[in-house]
Parts: sequence; structure tokens; C-alpha cells
Amino acid sequence: MLIDPQSSAVRRVITLQYNPDTLTRTLQVQSTAPSGDRSEALRITGPPAETIKLDAEIDAIDQLEFPDQNSNTVQLGIFPQLAALETIVYPTSAQLQSNNDLAQSGTLEIIPMESPLTLFVWSKTRIMPVRLTDFSITEEAFDPALNPIRAKVSLGMRVLSVNDLGFSHKGGNLFMSYLQRKEQHAGLSVNGALSALGLSGFP
Repeated sequence: MLIDPQSSAVRRVITLQYNPDTLTRTLQVQSTAPSGDRSEALRITGPPAETIKLDAEIDAIDQLEFPDQNSNTVQLGIFPQLAALETIVYPTSAQLQSNNDLAQSGTLEIIPMESPLTLFVWSKTRIMPVRLTDFSITEEAFDPALNPIRAKVSLGMRVLSVNDLGFSHKGGNLFMSYLQRKEQHAGLSVNGALSALGLSGFP
């Protein structure tokens, strides 16, 4: 999902055709640098850096079975779906042209272009602001006009936290909601017993 970072208006919703079979999440703990001070051993400096990787399959088989209802797929294959994903990591052509016009007019400082805020939605309880870090497409089959009709998409993302966006940013608010839901779920987990560890009491 892409939303406007200023107004929070939804710009585009991009759905995967099939749910990925696996999703890999990696959390890198943010701790203080080793200083020899034993009081620092248990300190953390902020939320962990969370990365997500997944592979998704996209194909046109279902749509091509009903060509009268899917004229775009007949003409272009799955290129529209791939293009929707790809444009997440591109500035718009209008932004590029505007920056070029500013440069041609002699503007000394050109502000870097701001992209929409990307949200990765993995169920209603896991909605997180992310930045795409890795993106590869393997086109595996084509129609006679060389339009792709089957592809594998590999996505790598990094969750953006309040350390990246701040608390006042819409993405920062969404991260805090994501963290709070995680804490709520953790509270539903059943506590284990010391006896399960072979202990009768805490040493």
C-alpha cells in the first residue's frame, strides 16, 4: 500500500496474486557499542532493525482463461502488475522533469524527491512502514508478443521505525501501532513453568 506522507491519503493498493509460501524476518538488535562498562551490557538503543524477505509468483493463466474479461492481460500479460511494483522504487517522471527544470533555471539546491510511504500489510495485525531494499524479477514465460505471462518476484524490505521517521510522522505512528500489537500478542502467550526446564526454583 502506498500512502501520501503528508495527507495520509491512499495512493495505491498493490496486492500479490498469491500468498507467498514463506516469509523470512530478521531482527538485528540495536545495542550500545562495547565499551568495557559492564553496566552497558544489557542496554539497547532502540527498536531492532527488522528486515523481511519473500518470494511471490505472478502469472496470467487465470486471466487468460477469460480473455473477454481481461483485455489488458491479453494485450500486455502481467506487465501492468510488475510495473505497479517497480514504480514503488522509481521517482515519477514528473518529479525528474521538475528537478531538471530547476537545475536548468540555475537553482543551487534541489531537495531530494520524496516517495510515497510504503506499507507492507501482512494480515490486519501486521501493518508496517517499510523501505524496499532488494527487488528482483525473474520473468519465466512469455506470450508470442514477448509480454511476460509468468514471473517470480523477490522482495527485500526494511521496517522503518521511529528511529527512522520520528514520532510525529505518519509512518512513525504506524510503527508504534505495530509494536503495540506485538506487545499485546506477546501478552497472550502462555508462560512456561520452571519445571519444564528441570528447575524447582530460580537459582
